Amino acid sequence: MNRRKKKEEGLKRTHKQTLLLNNKELRAIKLYCERYKISNRAKFMREAIVMAVLRKMDEDHPTLFEYAEPTLFSGKESN
Repeated sequence: MNRRKKKEEGLKRTHKQTLLLNNKELRAIKLYCERYKISNRAKFMREAIVMAVLRKMDEDHPTLFEYAEPTLFSGKESN
């Protein structure tokens, strides 16, 4: 099997998720898609969800100078 086929199999979407929307949410998404000429709503929602997740994960990554609250085992007393 060549590399391209292996890569394509790894990216194949096989996990189904279901999303329920209320009437206002659905109307807003339909209006948005009409306004911005988005023809593939599934792709749009998938990309929006993944971008939001990646953005949040990027914001929450630990930093070298992150200050943590003292804990019972840190040797520091808390007030």
